[in-house]
Amino acid sequence: MRAPFLVLTLSFVVLWLSERLGVALRKRQPPDDGMSHDLDVLVAATLTLLGLIIGFSFSMATNRYDQRKYCEEAEANAIGTEYLRADLLPTADAARLRTLLVNYLDQRILFYKTRDGNQLRQINDATAELQAQLWTGVAISADAVHPSPVLALAISGMNDVLNSLGYTQAAWWNRIPKAAWVLMALIAICANVVFGYGGRRSTMGAIHLLLPLVLSIAFFLIADIDSPRRGVIRVTPQNLISLAESLHPR
Repeated sequence: MRAPFLVLTLSFVVLWLSERLGVALRKRQPPDDGMSHDLDVLVAATLTLLGLIIGFSFSMATNRYDQRKYCEEAEANAIGTEYLRADLLPTADAARLRTLLVNYLDQRILFYKTRDGNQLRQINDATAELQAQLWTGVAISADAVHPSPVLALAISGMNDVLNSLGYTQAAWWNRIPKAAWVLMALIAICANVVFGYGGRRSTMGAIHLLLPLVLSIAFFLIADIDSPRRGVIRVTPQNLISLAESLHPR
């Protein structure tokens, strides 16, 4: 889900209406005494199943969040290592490569920080152009200088820099499947209908808002963690920022 706050609002409304549907069905056809016990068991079983699915979905979201954090750290390490390995190239090529790496690093930081779609496209275009220039820079040096194991280190480091972006992009595309959201929503709706139908009238005051609210907050948390760019909980590029500060001495 790309809009966590929309998930919060929409899920609360839908789940509250589902519970009110259960209350309306209860008023229309009240359960008898023998059915009440079965309803209690059904409510407990449905909510237990829903809790397990929410926990599983939350685990999926946090694993993807941790993967994005790992990729950010890997990018910073790759860029920092290649910046040092630039010393293995001829002096002119090394200076040009360091400048390109600093510019590339700035674009990667912007990639993590921006929420604007148009700016993101500009960042991706600039990053792709810088990638081409970076690879061309080490390739030209390899052609101009006699190949050696030392020069191969610089080429290998650049390969790590370019590959790390691909791993990051794959991690940002890795989201909870829509089918999982649909199934979780259906079970939540059924749970609220059953809860509304089986609830005691003496307890169905303002407390009937509690279950939809709690479930909506849980859905919001999952959607927020699963949304790399739109959520409140996002990956802060602290490793990239720290690297940029070390490469831009004040």
